[in-house]
Amino acid sequence: MSIVLDARAAATDLGGLRAAWAGAVRITLDEPTRAAISRSQRCVSDALAGHQPIYGINTGFGLLANVRIPDDQLAQLQENLVLSHCAGIGEDLDERTTRLVLVLKILSLAQGYSGVSPGLVDALCRLLEHGVYPCIPAQGSVGASGDLAPLAHLSAVLLGRGRARHAGREHDAVEALRLAGLAPLALQPKEGLALLNGTQVSTALALGALFKAEEVFAAACVAGALSVDAARGSDTPFDARISGLRRHRGQQDVAALFRGLLAGSAIRASHGQCDRVQDPYSLRCQPQVMGACLTVIRQVAAVLLDEARAVTDNPLVFCDDGSVISGGNFHAEPVALACDSLATALAEIGALAERRIALLIDPRMSGLPPFLVEHSGLNSGFMIPQVTAVALAAENKALAHPASVDSLPTSANQEDHVSMATNAALRLHRMAANTAGIIAIELLAAAQGVEFHRPLRSSPRLEAALARVRAVSPRLERDRALAGDIRVLQQQVLDGRFSADARAILPSAGD
Repeated sequence: MSIVLDARAAATDLGGLRAAWAGAVRITLDEPTRAAISRSQRCVSDALAGHQPIYGINTGFGLLANVRIPDDQLAQLQENLVLSHCAGIGEDLDERTTRLVLVLKILSLAQGYSGVSPGLVDALCRLLEHGVYPCIPAQGSVGASGDLAPLAHLSAVLLGRGRARHAGREHDAVEALRLAGLAPLALQPKEGLALLNGTQVSTALALGALFKAEEVFAAACVAGALSVDAARGSDTPFDARISGLRRHRGQQDVAALFRGLLAGSAIRASHGQCDRVQDPYSLRCQPQVMGACLTVIRQVAAVLLDEARAVTDNPLVFCDDGSVISGGNFHAEPVALACDSLATALAEIGALAERRIALLIDPRMSGLPPFLVEHSGLNSGFMIPQVTAVALAAENKALAHPASVDSLPTSANQEDHVSMATNAALRLHRMAANTAGIIAIELLAAAQGVEFHRPLRSSPRLEAALARVRAVSPRLERDRALAGDIRVLQQQVLDGRFSADARAILPSAGD
């Protein structure tokens, strides 16, 4: 994918960000954008010539903001800032997230409010173009003055410090820069601060989690519809008139999706006049629950797209009057609250799916053989896969605790309220994997249940999903280890192999 940034440098959409997260991307700056960056840099030079204290440019940082730095030490100030903030720990961010961090940092700096040189933005573009991804420890940001520690590790590579990955191999920073056709940079006034301030790491992590959540949501709808047929449930609760009275677009869209998924099912047609009055909530209320989760996913997508297009540096440079103004755009509270909302939705998607698995294995509720296997007793069937689903759902409940309420002050109380956005985003990836695991188990269980109704068949779309399950996992005729099958399907859920039917209602497909 290739992006040419215009002078506003915010011409991107959620689909474009998803494409950048998924694969290689190249960004080039057009001439108006380069001119805007240069004007911003000149404004910084003019402000310094006035000998007024400007935060982070000729002063210290945080509680040291009142310490004036002599002009001959300004370059050293920027280098010291980067190196002193390289204090992250933990596993490195994966390459997809790191690539998106680079994209977001370029999008922010290229808007011309950060006072950096075009050469610095060009260097970031070259790292991106050549697939040179700085090694960024995942832990160490509280999402306050930006993602300071992680962005410092990214920035250090530009100075020839630290390490980076290229083509699957790790290199020291100098060698990595050479692979991108670069030499170590000497930072100019404001550039270290501009690199470190910003919410690009927490936002990239949150976007990656959003994209995974979309796949999980879509697969959960397919699995839920398959469970309806496996349990000989009714499609009446998906009637458009019911959801129309509720008004919520998310519920209406999910109900329509379920009607489409179940259309043409011979299983449904076979019990059109059955005496069951109502199905359990986990079947009947899927439009209400999953529709609410879809609404959250859409709201989170809107917040994160705004953040991706934002300038979250500090101080900001306004060339119309030469002002250099300190503020707080680096505070990642919007990202943190969005991540906390998405965590709740992921937990609910998994919790509802686990209840459907429990329904299917209970012969009193489903009318199917106990634990979905012939000769139960001799065979345990899906008894323990449901236990695994419970374990994953329980872990998600703990992980769903809001991270944003756990603010702890930093920097000697100068930064006395922080967002914890990076923690909020990091945990979403584990939650997405957990929920994908639950959906994988439901797909196996629902496929098994549907096949007990043979020779009747489900709808064409659900039979296609069942065939994808069977390509991975043969029907369970007698007990065998299912862990490998679950892992493969879990990854297929995250990879979007069960998402096609719901793609049109997902936010990253709607830009």
